[in-house]
Amino acid sequence: MPNPAVTLRPFESHDGPAVLALNNASVPELNELDAPEVARLAGLAVSALVAEVDGVFAGFCWVLGPEQPYDSLNYRWFSSRYDAFVYLDRIAVHPDFRRHGIGRAFYAELVHEFAPSCPVLLCEVNVRPMNEASVRFHQSLGFCEVGRQDTDGGHKTVSLLALELPPR
Repeated sequence: MPNPAVTLRPFESHDGPAVLALNNASVPELNELDAPEVARLAGLAVSALVAEVDGVFAGFCWVLGPEQPYDSLNYRWFSSRYDAFVYLDRIAVHPDFRRHGIGRAFYAELVHEFAPSCPVLLCEVNVRPMNEASVRFHQSLGFCEVGRQDTDGGHKTVSLLALELPPR
């Protein structure tokens, strides 16, 4: 059976409840949010995408540029070391739609969108607790570890990752 059709489109305000539910179901991989923070972060994003599979919400991702009023420890780490970048703050795929190529579709779109204007795409992956699937996935895309740090009061450790974007 072929994979269903995956469509990526810009986030719209009516996506907020689905994004909030998926984000909070994805803890500890993602930090918990509330509805006002979902709206605020979507507004800060230089790219806020939603994935649909045959018209059904299947996931989302948000990317922030430099110099945003965002108090994330990981964002601050990257901001202190990179002048020009895009930071994938969060990405989540609904469990019913995993292994449908949605993560790869998001990353391919981000590379296509930002390669002409930005040298690097940054993100982090939990290594404590270990998110082995995400570590392997990011390695397969060519991300390299550029640092590690403890977060969440020392309860988590993240691998800070960078993907050099090809100039066009």
